[in-house]
Amino acid sequence: LALGIGLAVAATAAPALAQSANGWTGGYVGGHVGRASKPDDGDDRFLFDTNLDGNFDDVVRTAAGADAFSPGFCNGVAEGATPAEGCRSNSGGADWGLRAGYDWQVGDAWVFGVVGEYAMNDIRDGVTAYSTTPAFYTMLRKVDQMYAIRARAGFAFGDRSENLVYATLGPARARIENVHITSNGVNTFTDNGNHTASGRQWGLGYERRIGDNFSVGVEYLMTELRDRDYRVRASGPAPATNPFILVNPQGTDFRRSDQDLDFDSLRVTASWRF
Repeated sequence: LALGIGLAVAATAAPALAQSANGWTGGYVGGHVGRASKPDDGDDRFLFDTNLDGNFDDVVRTAAGADAFSPGFCNGVAEGATPAEGCRSNSGGADWGLRAGYDWQVGDAWVFGVVGEYAMNDIRDGVTAYSTTPAFYTMLRKVDQMYAIRARAGFAFGDRSENLVYATLGPARARIENVHITSNGVNTFTDNGNHTASGRQWGLGYERRIGDNFSVGVEYLMTELRDRDYRVRASGPAPATNPFILVNPQGTDFRRSDQDLDFDSLRVTASWRF
């Protein structure tokens, strides 16, 4: 949606073709490539709702009353059924996408604009819980695709105002690939199918015009997505003494404690300006 809006804005800029030689006013299309950081997830862990009352403040206990998840948690993807077998840490990855927008230069220095963007990246964000069975339970997510539309405001300088420094801010929406992986072969696990997240982006950038129609730049961007609705339910068939169905025979719901997917990106940009 944001990319479509940006392309539409750029298309309406056709009458301004002659203005690009006199400043930043005009439309543009382009792209970016760079790297996204490892997600910032702090001490992420599992939270449980054993009685299915909607409150994730319960402890999953065995029939003997012990904490079924006493081995603990790790930020990452399990390498085996116990913590001793290791936990593969989360990672950043490539960040690339397409963009289109329009800028207005006001006077000799001030530039205001709007940009629509479609992006993808290779970050992986997992959290694992270990049970006394022993078994592991991992929730893993990645950004499949992301759409954003941001405002830009900056200051142009140089002999022909060919340099631009700017700040950018706006809403973002992403499709998140959420998956659950476990070594537990006794219970049945189902998720609620939620794979979307909304949030915002903000950052700083520098862009330099090369000739009348081309510009290159660098951009630092922070992304904060609220991935708060993904749930997994552990249910039967299983023995009646199974911790997941001990309190409520319908099962136990669980989610991540850190429901925000936050990461930053450093990008190189290139645009063809109309």
